[in-house]
Amino acid sequence: VLALNGKIREVGEKILASNGKEVDFASALKSCEEAGGTLATPMNEEENKAILGIVKQYNRYAYLGVKEGETSGQFNYINGTPLNYTKWHQNEPNGKGTEKCVEMYTDGSWSNKKCNLYRLTICEF
Repeated sequence: VLALNGKIREVGEKILASNGKEVDFASALKSCEEAGGTLATPMNEEENKAILGIVKQYNRYAYLGVKEGETSGQFNYINGTPLNYTKWHQNEPNGKGTEKCVEMYTDGSWSNKKCNLYRLTICEF
């Protein structure tokens, strides 16, 4: 019997999976795309909780499929569409255009961070 120990989760129409690796944003996105998916992108509270389950399992912050757009402080999904759900940590987002990527903390809240930091890769399919 194949035991995946929660490394793969189903939420709504999405399947979430992590390889447990910590890499920079570009590498995380690339590995998800090579696997046929994209970075985990919570569209609602249920999806945020499912991603949080993986974050807690590894006890590592994870990149989300959210990036700052051309306008400082304006965050979008990877495909460029505006966010319709957010869970920013208190006093986030900050960084004034220098922190273009978004990570999830181990409490499920979000913070914007520089894209060159090593964070857990969680993909959605």
